[in-house]
Amino acid sequence: MSTAFEYDNLSLRPAGPFLTALSWALPGVREVRAQTVPYAAFWRESNAAALEQRGPLWVALGDSMTQGIGASAPDRGYVGQLRDDLATAGRPHRLVNLAVTGARVHDLVVHQLPALEELVARGEVPDLLTVVIGSNDVIAPRHRAGLAERFEAMLDRLPRGAVVANLPNPQSEARRVCAVLRDRAARGDLVVADIRAHGPRSWRGRLAADKFHPNDAGYAGMAHVFDVALGLPGRRA
Repeated sequence: MSTAFEYDNLSLRPAGPFLTALSWALPGVREVRAQTVPYAAFWRESNAAALEQRGPLWVALGDSMTQGIGASAPDRGYVGQLRDDLATAGRPHRLVNLAVTGARVHDLVVHQLPALEELVARGEVPDLLTVVIGSNDVIAPRHRAGLAERFEAMLDRLPRGAVVANLPNPQSEARRVCAVLRDRAARGDLVVADIRAHGPRSWRGRLAADKFHPNDAGYAGMAHVFDVALGLPGRRA
């Protein structure tokens, strides 16, 4: 008899001193950070329920944006809203969300990819795999260097056809990542969810109280990006 799939959506790395100080100083940051533990618990329970069911499987990898941090509820992030869009289009999926708040590319490789590989070994092969990662690497200069190379190494381990979001950030390293993704997409290795082309033109009114994470409206804009990538009816601007 197989054992249950055990996976924790919480990061083992404590918050850095800068974020901790911001949380004390700014109520909006503190409010959004307070979502981290309950949202991770939500996805742990949701994942277990999904694996008790049958049907096409979607596995989501990423960071806080894939967990829906900043939204009014965990399933009002882009993942939850995209799941609704898939169901409306007649393409319902079971969803296993392996995202971890604060994750960088390295964290995804050492924590989330082994969990994905365990699922595959159990016979839970995803029909859809989405990836949103890299923002936490880009915003910190000490993690920014070499990001494109780390991204390449991560992409080498993803199954063919994964839907991977690019980075809208203006830094040169983010543009290098976008070039890597364009090249891989041209080779047919993956599908790009192009936030630069199809994401919100303005984030005014689309950010949570911390002024960093999207709110429900911002996540609707992100879901639209994946709608376009997956060929779903574009019902969001």
